[in-house]
Amino acid sequence: MEQYIVSARKYRPSTFDSVVGQRALTTTLKNAIITDRLAHAYLFCGSRGVGKTSCARIFAKTINCTNRTANGEACNECDSCRQFNENRSMNIIELDAASNNGVDDIRSLIEQVMVPPTVGKYRVFIIDEVHMLTPSAFNAFLKTLEEPPSYVVFILATTEKHKIIPTILSRCQIYDFNRISIQDMVDHLKYVASAEGITTEDAALNVISQKADGAMRDALSIFDQVAASSRGNVTYQAAIDNLNILDHSYYGRLVDAFVAQDVPAALLIYKEVREKGFDSQFFINGLGLYLRDLMVACDPSTITLLEASDDVRRQMAERSAKLHPTFLYKAMDLCNDADFNFRQATNKQFLIELTLIKLCQLLSPSPENSGSDGGQLKPLPNMGGAATQPQQAAPKPAPTPAQAQTPPPAPKSYPAPAPAPVASVSEPGTEAHPQPHKLSIGGLSIRRSASHARPQTVQESATPAPASITGRAHRAEPYTQEEFTAAWNAFIEKHPTSHVLINTMRTSSLKMVDKDKYVLTVANSIQTEIFNNSVTDLLQFLRDMLRNDNIMMEAVETTAEPSPEMWTEAQVYSYFLENTPGAKEFVEKYKLRLI
Repeated sequence: MEQYIVSARKYRPSTFDSVVGQRALTTTLKNAIITDRLAHAYLFCGSRGVGKTSCARIFAKTINCTNRTANGEACNECDSCRQFNENRSMNIIELDAASNNGVDDIRSLIEQVMVPPTVGKYRVFIIDEVHMLTPSAFNAFLKTLEEPPSYVVFILATTEKHKIIPTILSRCQIYDFNRISIQDMVDHLKYVASAEGITTEDAALNVISQKADGAMRDALSIFDQVAASSRGNVTYQAAIDNLNILDHSYYGRLVDAFVAQDVPAALLIYKEVREKGFDSQFFINGLGLYLRDLMVACDPSTITLLEASDDVRRQMAERSAKLHPTFLYKAMDLCNDADFNFRQATNKQFLIELTLIKLCQLLSPSPENSGSDGGQLKPLPNMGGAATQPQQAAPKPAPTPAQAQTPPPAPKSYPAPAPAPVASVSEPGTEAHPQPHKLSIGGLSIRRSASHARPQTVQESATPAPASITGRAHRAEPYTQEEFTAAWNAFIEKHPTSHVLINTMRTSSLKMVDKDKYVLTVANSIQTEIFNNSVTDLLQFLRDMLRNDNIMMEAVETTAEPSPEMWTEAQVYSYFLENTPGAKEFVEKYKLRLI
């Protein structure tokens, strides 16, 4: 009985023409052989299973062939070719640098270099996984690699070129091997299946090729596995069952659920996936890649980025044509966030389910899902589902056609403050402030110096609201400075955890510039931001405590040097060195530094 040989070995290429997916590179090597322009050292780089070692062996056999064909291939009939094919050639020495990576191994190799060939013209040394050599072994190899005997050719192969020292790289001709395309692998698998008498389905071969991730050796190994389990009938179902691959039909059903905003359907599909034993992170990664494939299939110019057969590309293009591009972008972003947070999540199932719910809400007409033009993200006319309007607390009259076409206003840069009796209207008798560096938010006006100015969204300064708006009488009771200070301190006591805000209110200078109008001088932009975030609550608190709706406040950043309370660590360190006797000598003696 003939011994079984795995396809990866049985169908290993023996000529340049039989190498899969490296046409340009093999043509270059053949031309170098035909014109007798051989270098003394080559470096073959690329991912696993793309043909580096196979090309090195073919190259070594071909340059020693005494009767090459017209197109530069080995004849397989001369003594040198027969010795190579029978694995007894003394002119080709292979070294696995993963297990022979020391200085002594390289010295032994250098000793063999001194022996000339007995048959043929060259001795070829193939060093696989050369990046595994130690630095000392690399250094011991440098001189021989640069100036070997005329009959020696070195071929180095590696999957990690970045780990090889530059002095080695500069002594070699570098050839970068490509990842093998899906179509090339499918075509080669068809050839192998035909030679072995195995029936196949194109969809199954496509799945196997995608699983191989650009490595022909992996594709042949996976093909053998599926063929063995299916007894020579490689079907799509057999492939996904044996390779633990989630059928894309699940992802297609999920996208339909997202479009229809059907949360229960999405959660039930996820339940099916979990019951089949698939990991949740594997599932969400697969969903993200499926959405990515839909995104590149949207445009004929990018559909080539979809590594699939022509039939699959056509199906993906038809499905993506029914989806809004913005929906795909946001859906991909949600899947990416879920994958990023998966490891830290305590309840991983809840994280995925929450992501699916968000995906189902992407087409809902909420402000968060509005497009960049202010309009709502809606499916295109030929989409399979339609966005449903959220339920309202009370029925409203149907909008006119003109109103229906009017997009909602774009969201503002600052969130709207909580409802308060102070309305954002101009104070009677005062003029607007058009200065470019003045910012008014909820009653607080910040005047920035020119050196610190930056563009921000500006709102009108808040003034006391009339009774017709607030629904109550306008308050304007008099108060004393002591009462104002007491109200100011009371607000500080109510916010014990707001440390930066409290420090700002305590250390900044507060001054009354007019009746009921105050200026707060802050030290920096950080204090300004913190104060901005709390100004609405502060003004409302002061107005309620003092029963006076006329209270206004303006914060101004000082241009003077910061007070010692606001010094940075570097400023404190500099002051310490200059004003502490012996400090500078101590720091220099022990070479201390501020970290």
